[in-house]
Amino acid sequence: MKAFLMYRDRDFDRQRKLPQNETALTQDLELDVLFTAMAQGDKFLYDVARSAVLAGPDNDLAAIRYRQEVLRDCLKNPAVVRKLYRIAEETLESRKKHWWGIFSSRPSSVLYGSVGMMEMFVGVLGELRDIAVEHAGNFESEGFRAFFAMLAGELDEAYLALVRDHLRELKFRSGALLSAKLGTGNVGDDYVLRKPQEKEANWVKRLFAKKPQVYTFTLHPRDTAGATFLSELKGRGINLAANALAQSSDHILNFIDLLLAEMAFYVGCLNLYEQLARLGAPVSFPAPVASAERRHTFQGLYDVCLALTIQQRVVGIDAQADRKDLVIMTGANQGGEATFLRSIGLAQLMMQCGMFVPAEAFSANLCSALFTHYKREEDAEMKSGKLDEELGRMSGIADRMRPNAMALFNESFAATNEREGSEIARQIVSALLARRIKVFFVTHLYDFAHGFYDREMDNAIFLRAERQTGGARPFKIIEAEPLQTSYGEDLYDGIFGTEQGDEVKTSDVIVARVK
Repeated sequence: MKAFLMYRDRDFDRQRKLPQNETALTQDLELDVLFTAMAQGDKFLYDVARSAVLAGPDNDLAAIRYRQEVLRDCLKNPAVVRKLYRIAEETLESRKKHWWGIFSSRPSSVLYGSVGMMEMFVGVLGELRDIAVEHAGNFESEGFRAFFAMLAGELDEAYLALVRDHLRELKFRSGALLSAKLGTGNVGDDYVLRKPQEKEANWVKRLFAKKPQVYTFTLHPRDTAGATFLSELKGRGINLAANALAQSSDHILNFIDLLLAEMAFYVGCLNLYEQLARLGAPVSFPAPVASAERRHTFQGLYDVCLALTIQQRVVGIDAQADRKDLVIMTGANQGGEATFLRSIGLAQLMMQCGMFVPAEAFSANLCSALFTHYKREEDAEMKSGKLDEELGRMSGIADRMRPNAMALFNESFAATNEREGSEIARQIVSALLARRIKVFFVTHLYDFAHGFYDREMDNAIFLRAERQTGGARPFKIIEAEPLQTSYGEDLYDGIFGTEQGDEVKTSDVIVARVK
């Protein structure tokens, strides 16, 4: 049995190796906030969310759309989804009391533990089958339809009743019926466990029926050696049955374990959806396209981690960057550029792992990998300068770059002067574009930004954080030519309380506004 709720034809592997830059992605995009919101204090949910989101760039279009359909069903039927997760979770917790027998070297102990575990599993499978029969009509996705059809088809009541009968027989309350042969040296060989003969239903006939001729012997109560020998004899006969039942238990256990992991992803999505709904923050299912295309269009895109942190709806951004490989964003300091860049990265990862995205509408091409190059604080140990550290990280990223990846730069290479920083950035971006890497670059390096603007490139777009008269930041992003100033004087005036600065908000937080 397979759940197949994350992929159409394979299991979800939550132990898979994460990308080498997962630490940088988590730090730069503040992914811990997202994972914590999905987990709601549950470490298992946190681990599954982390694995699924960071592995998103490995998914193809078919897997993403398959998962989107399943998630839509989950949003329509949250109670059923949470019940499925709870059943799997409680089952795995209950199995612990049956483990001791399975790990024993004695066939009788293995059999005893496996029978107990299978009795529990039969009850669980029956409960899952009942859910499938009752709620299958409310689900439309291919994943859930196949899952419920499997439960209803393979676990009908007649089959479960037969399993219960076999489990009762394997308790050997009337003793075990074995057959054996004499081998070399008259040593017992070819021990086989036999099915007990059917008993006559009429007890009167059983009472007066002719008994077959048999030979019996009785052990003395104190004959411990004889009891040990008989126990070993019985163990030889039931060994194959014990191993077969243990394997069956492992198979069902593996199914429950995979079901728990796959349902954990969707429960995490439900947790996130409910929190955003309480904030009045919009979400939508994105329209992904192949990585070879160049599409990036969205309405109302916002930083989901910022919304979760300040517990408010935040301003959304609209942009149209289809057929573009390069997006350069400039503008006023503290105008929301860093927040915009985070929202791009978060939406890309959420889309590629099959989730909804924090936007009113969103469409983008897949990326083969996602990389971030953000400015870092000064090295406290002074082992290297900031520029050396930035170039070292860039070298590591370049080694792992591949076509159709995406790179997000946030004020990179600004640790040196304007001329050198612009030249470094220009050469790196030019090399990335030549390798078909999509680049988003937030910068205050005017020479770098305007140098690309002057080329009048068809595959580049230039955005700017808007600034109102008087210095106020509306946290809007517009398509515009890069300016030579980032209005740092606004921050100075705001910090030192000049009349003009009284209206300036110095926080890099996008305040809540409903359009």
